Amino acid sequence: MWNHRIRRFALLVVTGLCLLSTGCETPAVGSGGLDENPKLPEGASAAQLRPGDSLGVALQGIPDPSQHDVQIDDEGLISLPFIGSITAAGLTTSELSGLIRKTYLDRDFYRAIDVSVTVTERYVYVGGEVQRPGRIEWTPDLTMTKAIQAAGGFTIYARESAVNVVRDQQAYTLDAKLAQRNPSEDPRLLPGDSLQIDRSAF
Repeated sequence: MWNHRIRRFALLVVTGLCLLSTGCETPAVGSGGLDENPKLPEGASAAQLRPGDSLGVALQGIPDPSQHDVQIDDEGLISLPFIGSITAAGLTTSELSGLIRKTYLDRDFYRAIDVSVTVTERYVYVGGEVQRPGRIEWTPDLTMTKAIQAAGGFTIYARESAVNVVRDQQAYTLDAKLAQRNPSEDPRLLPGDSLQIDRSAF
């Protein structure tokens, strides 16, 4: 029994000395223990439409040509006259144009119709401890830190080492301080991504 206690005491002493030495430092919080941010899944191509995208749909070559401003809802749908809801998320603008045209023709609303779809607005969302929470217009070069800067930057209460990025209903925790030091750790965002910055406990 005494031998067991001595061995346990010796183990605790060795562990304590290890933690005090430079060779046994514990990983920094927020860096995943590897001094790198988790990699966000690429998901759908940026060319593919996503919920939240605002579109312009032009119907031409028909007796009553029209222009419709629509937004893809959370279920990936848009709604158009006569044909109702149609799936838009996951398609390119060209594919969606073709699908709309085919739907109108298949349902015998028109014998001929030209359809064009353009993207008018795409956003990411930044909330929590930033100066101006809300929507940020998406651009192909928009990164996590650029989105935060566009939202006015962090408040003094922000927990900068734990930014929650939500993509395709999955959340990932990233360290913005690390991203600022190392641009390769600053992921590009996709339309529809959202960032949530929590308040620090200190």
